[in-house]
Amino acid sequence: MTTGIAGDANTLFAQRYRALSSRDARFDGQFIAGVHSTGIYCRPSCPAMTPHARNVSFYRTAAAAHEAGLRACKRCQPDAVPGSPDWNLRDDLASRAMRLITDGVVEREGVPGLARHLGYTTRHLTRVLVAELGAGPLALARAHRAQTARTLLIGTELSIADVAFAAGFSSIRQFNDTVSAVYETTPTEIRQRWSKRPKIHGEAVHGTRVPSIGAAQSTTVSLRLPARAPFDGAGLLNFFADHAVTGLEVGDATTFTRPVRLPHGIAKVTISLDGVAGIRCVAQLENVVDVATLVSRVRRMFDLDADSVAIDESLLADATLAPLVAASPGIRLPGSLDAEETLFRTLIGQQISVAAARTVLGRLTHDLGTDGLFPTAAQIAEGGGEVLRGPVSRIATIMGVAEALASGRLSLDFGTPVDEFTANLTALHGVGPWTAGYLAMRVLGNPDILLTSDLVIVQSAAALGLPSNARALAAYGENWAPWRSYAGLHLWRARPGRAIPGR
Repeated sequence: MTTGIAGDANTLFAQRYRALSSRDARFDGQFIAGVHSTGIYCRPSCPAMTPHARNVSFYRTAAAAHEAGLRACKRCQPDAVPGSPDWNLRDDLASRAMRLITDGVVEREGVPGLARHLGYTTRHLTRVLVAELGAGPLALARAHRAQTARTLLIGTELSIADVAFAAGFSSIRQFNDTVSAVYETTPTEIRQRWSKRPKIHGEAVHGTRVPSIGAAQSTTVSLRLPARAPFDGAGLLNFFADHAVTGLEVGDATTFTRPVRLPHGIAKVTISLDGVAGIRCVAQLENVVDVATLVSRVRRMFDLDADSVAIDESLLADATLAPLVAASPGIRLPGSLDAEETLFRTLIGQQISVAAARTVLGRLTHDLGTDGLFPTAAQIAEGGGEVLRGPVSRIATIMGVAEALASGRLSLDFGTPVDEFTANLTALHGVGPWTAGYLAMRVLGNPDILLTSDLVIVQSAAALGLPSNARALAAYGENWAPWRSYAGLHLWRARPGRAIPGR
């Protein structure tokens, strides 16, 4: 049985019940088991005695279990797991909504803002989410806030009040009521209980409050973010280090450090591997309310929620790809912390070497950026013409993109359907299908894009005896669906001495 569970309702229940009975950790985060005889919900790998099938219901989200009157298991901690891979694998309204909810859109803009991002009325959005996920947007956001609060309670020394507002609650009373409803305990008891027991993988480890430059205070948190095994985190760290922009990022085979622009301020982030099962993220935030958004974006950057077992099993079925997959199990898509920045880095880095791109991007950051950050679209639109060098046509494209982003004509929202996302990009002068597809992989985390016009992919395919023209390779690549993005990563790596293209 692979982790790509599918089928009719009876088959789906039987597959999930087998996973629950075997305590299969590969399914943690992909679904939740509600046990009605005890009133709790668990992760599939919960070590408790397997309940009778008649007492079990399965849910796609914790919010749906909450709506059914269930509380989180105190033994298996079902919130401390990787997220569902469905939100990237599927491009339906519910999945796109979940990407935005985990990024904190409901806390920042409310349900009307979420609906506006998705292009639907709040009524229609609510109806779809209840039908697909078992809970509406408010309940889904509430569950996400509860999970964030729990992470901060057990992993930081922040006061209870700071935790409440950092997690997105509007009042202490609302915070206490939600924690009690979800976990059947108080915030103080969660903190006290956890301080007396050894930490399990997937939890934050510590956090302190430290003074920042000036009169304001910043918050430093250190979090463990779990991934499904196998996890090729070293490959991602090497990618980010190879493409680190001078003056903006510092990276090597073990750590990666850079500042990040978040909704309420700036964070300085250092990321390292946490054994083979995830990453450790240490962040100094100007505003602790950004912690949930930061966690969401770092998880996307490192593709932590990918179902590696299903991906590898599928690609191993191709005899040509099998040796590549065996050599790099758990390969992950390099994601993006800032969609606009990733687009400019991609445009500037095309047709020049990685080293040259790092230099150009470093100069752009130094000349136009502020606070040590990569320049915004507005800053590039205003001053890029004086700083950028190279072919006139490329500069014109970059300036056109900057103006479109700055004016709001172009939005790189990862709640956008992939077809609309790529169409919006290719509608701009000088932006082609390769760029749009590459951005869909890195910004949306789309797992099923094969860049058949990419020179390195075509050359690697030819060397392996695969079709080497775009149309034939696209037809052959249908065998790799829905994991064509990961197949492309293996083909990129198959050419020795060549870094993955794009910035």
